[in-house]
Amino acid sequence: MSLFLPSLAILAGFALLIWSADKFVLGASNTARSFSISPLIVGVVIVGLGTSAPEMLVSAIAAVDGKTGISIGNALGSNITNIGLMLGLTALFYPLQIHSKLLKREMPLLLAIIMVSLFLLWDQYLSFFDGLILLSMMFAMLIFTLYEAKTHGDDRLAQEMLDEIPEEVSKPEALKWLLIGIVLLIISSRILVWGAVEVAEYFAVSDLIIGLTIVAIGTSLPELAATIAAARKKEFDLAVGNIIGSNIFNILGVMALPGLIQPGSFDKEVLTRDYPVMIALTLALMLFCVAWHKGKTSILGRFEGALLLAGYISYMLWLFNDMRAV
Repeated sequence: MSLFLPSLAILAGFALLIWSADKFVLGASNTARSFSISPLIVGVVIVGLGTSAPEMLVSAIAAVDGKTGISIGNALGSNITNIGLMLGLTALFYPLQIHSKLLKREMPLLLAIIMVSLFLLWDQYLSFFDGLILLSMMFAMLIFTLYEAKTHGDDRLAQEMLDEIPEEVSKPEALKWLLIGIVLLIISSRILVWGAVEVAEYFAVSDLIIGLTIVAIGTSLPELAATIAAARKKEFDLAVGNIIGSNIFNILGVMALPGLIQPGSFDKEVLTRDYPVMIALTLALMLFCVAWHKGKTSILGRFEGALLLAGYISYMLWLFNDMRAV
């Protein structure tokens, strides 16, 4: 079988996925505004969920097709890619100064969420009940984030989140882009999953490996674009906040979907290889973002960015070595 069509499907799927996610956020945020929904809710919930829409849709489509490995690999791989590759690359070019108290509070929360999900998956089985718990936690997290942003309205991160709400368009225009965004997200996810499965079968590697690599990198591209754009505008808290928020959604939302749609067991490497790497990178990010001297600003600089990137490259080499050993 030729790799031309599957490769084309992956590239076209990624391009369409990123474009449609952007249009979905534009349509959803303006539709919400037209119903007089608070800008804070639009910024925190709709824009936040919208950036995770590619991962969620790909995970759902893969789960429906019985490819749970792609779903789980996409969730964990996206988190590893977000910190190691996306944030590492961004910090190399734009050293990030962390001021937000909200952000420093969300990092330990992300680690706690990762540990809860690890406990749920420890039996190497993602059940419907596990998915339900994760999804319930996601809604609780959204309410908590809204409360925090509202009570800390003067926090730099809260202000930068409001600034990221897309430009205002008319209600008919908003509804048009909302509909187009949803339809194309589904179509592009379907194309991408088909291409990824074909590539996995061609190289005789597991769906999990494809989810951790090709799919995770592709679905994380919107986060890279958003993070670099925020860093260029010197919205450093938002640059890191995008990654933290996305990683929380990935664990609670993306990981929940295969459990709810297609419960089943998964490869033991998820627990022995992928979770430890994700935890190590999350801990490293937390340590790098702590101001060790009182009164000093936390800085995620070029050195720290290089270390995160080195960790990601080492992980990719580990995956490549595991692929060769199969």
